[in-house]
Amino acid sequence: MKKITVTGRTIEEAIEQALTQLNVTIDRVEVTVIEEAKKGFLGLGSKPAVVEVKELYDPIEEAKTYLHSVITNMGISISIEQKQEEEGTVFELVSDKVAILIGKRGQTLNALEYLTNLVLNRHSKSYKRIFLDAENYRERRKQTLIALAERQAERAIRLNRNISLEPMPAKERKIIHTALQDREEVTTNSKGEGGYRHIVISPVASK
Repeated sequence: MKKITVTGRTIEEAIEQALTQLNVTIDRVEVTVIEEAKKGFLGLGSKPAVVEVKELYDPIEEAKTYLHSVITNMGISISIEQKQEEEGTVFELVSDKVAILIGKRGQTLNALEYLTNLVLNRHSKSYKRIFLDAENYRERRKQTLIALAERQAERAIRLNRNISLEPMPAKERKIIHTALQDREEVTTNSKGEGGYRHIVISPVASK
């Protein structure tokens, strides 16, 4: 957070100068009037207005700035579009090298999302969440996982044995669990630790 002290012929002029220096709008600062302007007598003894202007902390903006810096340092030109959804703030990554930012099965995108959320919450009093997406990858990945769940459930039933899926992040495992929760012929359980945690689809024995 930046804090500067600025003078001007009036309080309003001093504030405007501070906003220009900080490159922010009035809603992003806290203003303290240190001294009001004095006109003096016959032009003598006049004093300018003095204000202290402090930029307010915005964790979302800090996270966006951090993410932009990381991606730029990867040698990738990027713009970040922000939108608010019910589950949290979404940063949509727009780039001509979006495939690199997504990575194999979303691994790079997930890593960037994790780091961005660390920055977002390092000074926050309550937990906030940012989601990263690029070219609607999250929805496409969700549909791929749902199709995988259905396919492997059918395989578990046909072979009458447990089917272990590859390790996945927690949010992807949740998609699998949700996709199969209403199927009475199978059950799903997460097994393993850390990066090896995966889902096992088990057939339910016929009564």
